[in-house]
Amino acid sequence: MIGRFRRLPLRSRLALLSAAAVAVAVAAVAGVSWVVLKQQLEQQRDTTLTNVRPTDETVVDLQRTCGAGQRATPSQYTFQIITTRGAICTTPGKSPVEVSPEDLTVGQNGPDPVLHDGRAKNGQEMRVATSSSTVPGVYAVSIAQPLSDIDKPLNKLALVLAFTAGVGVLGAATAGLGIARAGLRPVDRLTDTVEHIARTEDLAVRIPVDGEDEIARLSRSFNSMTAALASSRDRQQQLIADAGHELRTPLTSLRTNIDLLVRSEETGRAIPPEDRKALLASVKAQMTELAALIGDLQELSRPDAAPDGGPVQVIALHEAVGRAVERARLRGSGLRFAVRMDPWFVRAEPAAMERALVNLLDNAVKFSPPGGTVEVTLTGGELTVRDHGPGIPADELPHVFERFWRSPSARSLPGSGLGLSIVARTVRQAGGEVSLGPAEGGGAVASVRLPGAPVAPPGL
Repeated sequence: MIGRFRRLPLRSRLALLSAAAVAVAVAAVAGVSWVVLKQQLEQQRDTTLTNVRPTDETVVDLQRTCGAGQRATPSQYTFQIITTRGAICTTPGKSPVEVSPEDLTVGQNGPDPVLHDGRAKNGQEMRVATSSSTVPGVYAVSIAQPLSDIDKPLNKLALVLAFTAGVGVLGAATAGLGIARAGLRPVDRLTDTVEHIARTEDLAVRIPVDGEDEIARLSRSFNSMTAALASSRDRQQQLIADAGHELRTPLTSLRTNIDLLVRSEETGRAIPPEDRKALLASVKAQMTELAALIGDLQELSRPDAAPDGGPVQVIALHEAVGRAVERARLRGSGLRFAVRMDPWFVRAEPAAMERALVNLLDNAVKFSPPGGTVEVTLTGGELTVRDHGPGIPADELPHVFERFWRSPSARSLPGSGLGLSIVARTVRQAGGEVSLGPAEGGGAVASVRLPGAPVAPPGL
């Protein structure tokens, strides 16, 4: 039963639940009303039976005419006396009521009158009130009323309540179905939109938002999600296009150089040693550039919370900067490095942070003039790297951290345009900020601010 209920559409379940709730409420109210009314009527009947006692004259007349055929007297009550001789005399035209043991206990230290249910000789159920009598020769006097005088109106009332409850339940089910349809109409729109997106992969579809209720919040959240997915897909497509463009140049050059070497072997025409050495050096440089580009792409393609990115640890930033400076010295022969660092400890992925620092210093080395100076300073949790190169035009500053973006003046220099993107990503993951701008006196200065402390935590 529960399984079938769960397989029903949501609007049908809501209509059934509404009808069930109304049915329970109506049944409870009707049942309580019927029971209370029944108790009140029975109590009122018993009170009337105990108060409506025949007078002594009526008892004497009934005793005198006992057994004599007389015309029936219209009355809703049946009067009956029990004489001391055991005779039973009943109102003419009324069916005698069977004498019960309770009737015989009247006046014998028992309640007066005695109330009980009885039965007439014609089979009719009666409510009987028996009391003692002061008339000589009369033992007890009973007054009886048919139970049907109350049961019939109560039965009619029960039918009316049942009919009313049925109409109420049907009305509630109809209203519940209508309300469910109206309330779920936005959900239907959301469902249609989701099915459309799943079928066409069209992330530009938006759901109209009306009001401030839960459905409106769900619609806004869904629109935000599809917008984020569309933006993510666009960035992914742009990344693929940019990566293909960046890979095409070294691959073309590499293929050209290899074709020259292969043609030399096939034709038997030897390439001069100096030219061959230059070709091999070019092939090596191009393969190094491809390897670096692929590594940068792998780093950027990794989600921010990727489990394979390495655990976050407390690292000595000044030591990582020192190692990055030593690697930069090897690449920037002829450059001078002015280094001043204070201890600073941060929480980050060690490998990712060191790669970002190397990229930052490589960028300074790339744009430094021969014999120039690269100034590296770490103090108060802020790392600055300054070069004395041509600097960065103001209109190019908003793009320096974009993927694959390269300044027009740097197109002839090695690099993929991903280094500063990796720097920005790594710094943000560590909770820091990075900026790049012109330096006073010429050149450019990069600033990295990372939260941390000048003292290592205990146990490091």
